[in-house]
Amino acid sequence: MSWRQEWLAQLQWGERALWRGVEAQHRAATMRLVDDLDEQLLLEQLLEESKPKLPPAAAGTHYLLFTPFRYVSPWPSRFRRPHEPGAWYGADDPATVAGELAFWRWRFFMDSDGLREGQVLAELTFFQARFAGLELDLTQPPWVENRTGWRDPDDYSQCHALAAEVRALQPPGQAIRYESARCEGGMCQVVFDVQTLSIPNPGLQQTWTCKTTKGRVLLSHDEDRLQFDMG
Repeated sequence: MSWRQEWLAQLQWGERALWRGVEAQHRAATMRLVDDLDEQLLLEQLLEESKPKLPPAAAGTHYLLFTPFRYVSPWPSRFRRPHEPGAWYGADDPATVAGELAFWRWRFFMDSDGLREGQVLAELTFFQARFAGLELDLTQPPWVENRTGWRDPDDYSQCHALAAEVRALQPPGQAIRYESARCEGGMCQVVFDVQTLSIPNPGLQQTWTCKTTKGRVLLSHDEDRLQFDMG
């Protein structure tokens, strides 16, 4: 499906809470390498200095918000081509986050020869951020007519082309709202501008346990139990 240039004028202001999940093992990883807290602090400072510099727009923002904008990945995501500037992905609810994370963790697991016949346990932090900015909503007409294309499980070419046009608008589009390809009915958002994101005070966080095998991914948090069968 192609779209008409005038459709891009449908950018509108949006404000909402979004959930995102990240692996929560960075401090445990450095703790295993040191003998005391002073050594751990020094090691984390050295690691911080070795990382790419923050984009100017990300200065002063929370690390949970700026991390996707700090690194340029050689691997594509739904609305970002390889080596393009960062994109922050979130969803309306933790269950949709779990569905998206389950797929990508399984993909990494299956692409790793050393992991494929075993299992991987990880602790994840789900956190809530606040978005406020100009967005394009693909769940609304006329964009929703291409629902199948936006949700294609493997071919991201249409999403990549649209994201490039949204970023190039004047003023630039700051986000795209879309339906999850991994969790039926789940709503997601890709954010291109870190300045549209903030962490509420107090912030909401959840700790989830994730088990990945070649047949399924299990995620649990308190009374929430989610199972995603793969392959």
